[in-house]
Amino acid sequence: MSDRLILASGSEIRATLLRNAGLEIDVQPARVDEASLRDSLLAEGTRPRDIADALAELKAAKVSAREPGRLVIGADQVLDHRGTLFSKPESPGEAEDQLRTLSNDRHQLHSAAVICEDGRPVWRHVGTVRLMMRPLSDAYIEDYVARNWTSVRHAVGAYKLEEEGARLFTRIDGDNFNVLGLPLLELLSYLILRGTLPS
Repeated sequence: MSDRLILASGSEIRATLLRNAGLEIDVQPARVDEASLRDSLLAEGTRPRDIADALAELKAAKVSAREPGRLVIGADQVLDHRGTLFSKPESPGEAEDQLRTLSNDRHQLHSAAVICEDGRPVWRHVGTVRLMMRPLSDAYIEDYVARNWTSVRHAVGAYKLEEEGARLFTRIDGDNFNVLGLPLLELLSYLILRGTLPS
């Protein structure tokens, strides 16, 4: 049995965060129909933070079922704007629309992580960050998306705070790791407590 953890996600930034924290991981993206589960949960009135949690568990459980004895990390992030969930923009026009909606208003990012072992969850956490976006002009939004589309097409809300997206905000309340899509400090604390990582 390998001591290396498995990340059930293709997110480069999550893999980088874990490796930078000293973890040895294997990456096995879970092939799941996220959109169908998200739509089903929304139709049932599920809270946005619980949708992030369910998606993270689905990914971890799927990979864990075929990797007995291994710890598998599933993660997901949703953007909640007044009860409406945003997905990754599919076109520059959709990215512009998302930014117009978020402009001069607050929204939340819910970043969930679930660890599964032998197909069952053994740990979970959802971290929430509250963000206030500054007022953005249509001209700035169009220029911003044109400059950054290659990168922000992979980000809900059409921004990345580690890039030019930092200029869009006046206030951010919460852990920066959660902004990046992973409740890293809580995850590391669990792995240290269970003895997977040295203390």
